[in-house]
Amino acid sequence: MIYNKLPNTDIKVSEVCLGTMTFGQQNSESEGHAQMDYAFEKGVNFFDTAEMYSIPSHKETYGSTEKIIGSWFKSTGKREKVVLASKIAGPSPIFGYMREKLDFSPESLQYALDNSLKRLQTDYIDLYQLHWPERKTNIFGQRGFKVKDDQWEDNIHQVLETLDGFIKAGKIKAIGVSNETPWGLMRFLEESKKYNLPKIATVQNPYSLLNRLFEVGSAEICYRENVGLLAYSPLGFGVLTGKFLDEKVKHPKARLNLFPQYNRYSSEQSTAATKMYNDIASSHGLTLTQMALAFVNQQPSVTSTIIGATSIPQLKENIESFRIKLSTEIFDLIEAVQAVYPNPAP
Repeated sequence: MIYNKLPNTDIKVSEVCLGTMTFGQQNSESEGHAQMDYAFEKGVNFFDTAEMYSIPSHKETYGSTEKIIGSWFKSTGKREKVVLASKIAGPSPIFGYMREKLDFSPESLQYALDNSLKRLQTDYIDLYQLHWPERKTNIFGQRGFKVKDDQWEDNIHQVLETLDGFIKAGKIKAIGVSNETPWGLMRFLEESKKYNLPKIATVQNPYSLLNRLFEVGSAEICYRENVGLLAYSPLGFGVLTGKFLDEKVKHPKARLNLFPQYNRYSSEQSTAATKMYNDIASSHGLTLTQMALAFVNQQPSVTSTIIGATSIPQLKENIESFRIKLSTEIFDLIEAVQAVYPNPAP
C-alpha cells in the first residue's frame, strides 16, 4: 500500500480510501465491521463517511454509518490508527432526510460536528468536509452553471473562522470541500490566504472514466494550489465493473437497481463508452474494474481514491486493483474513447 500526505498536513493516508455510505442500509453493522477489518488488514488507514450516510438518507437511517464506524472504533480500539474523514451536509436537492437547517452557519457547523463526534465515539475528526455548497450551483446531471434563485450571501470567511475554532479546540485537524466547483474552491483558497485562515486540503469530487470534468478547471487549481483530489465514484455506481453490459444478467442487489434515481452513469452514451472501455481492458488481460480504478489512481492530482463495496469479494478486487499500473498504450486508447464520448456522465 502506498501512502500520501494530505496536502499541507503531516497526515499520511493510504492511496485507497474506504467509502462507507452503504453501512446501515445495504450493509448491516456486522458487514460494515467486516469491511473495515479487511480493509485495515490490507493497509487501508483512511475511512470516509458523512453525517447524512447511509444513502439514500431517511429519518430512520440518518447517521447510521457514523454509528457503525463508532462501534467499530469502540470494539477494536483502532481509532488512533485510522485517518477519519466526515462531512457536514449542505443544502443539496438530492439529499433525503437531513437536519432541519442545512447551512454552514456557526450554529449548524457546531451542531453537526458535535453530533458526528458522538456517533463516531471519538473526540476528533482528521478531515472535516463541507459536503455540498450552500449556494445553488451545478448539480448531478448538469454540466454547466445556470443562475437560478440566487439568494446566497458570501459567508466563506465566517465558515473558515468557525472551522479554525474547531481546529484550535482539537476537534478537527484539516478541512476539505466536496462536490465543489472551481470557483468555490478558489474562493475558499483566496480567503484563507488573505486572512491566514485554514487552507482547504482536499476536494472530494466525482472522477472516473465516465466523468472527467474535474480536469477542466479544478485539476490546474489543485496542482498550483497544492490541494488533493479525493476521487469518489471511480466505478460509477458499479457501471464501470461492466456487470450491467449483459442485459440478460440481473443484479437485484446492485445500487442502481435498488436506487434507480441515481442514474447519472446510465445514459446511452455512458453505456456505449463503457462497452469500449471494457473491450480495451479485456484485450489487455484486465477486468474493467481493474482498469477503471488504476486509471483514477494514476492521475497526478489524486491523493486517495474512495472505493465502496457491499461484499468482501468486491472489496478485495477493488483494493487489489491498485497494484496495477496502466501502460501508455492503454492510456492512449482510453483517450480515444474520451474523444468520442467526452464525460458522458456529468
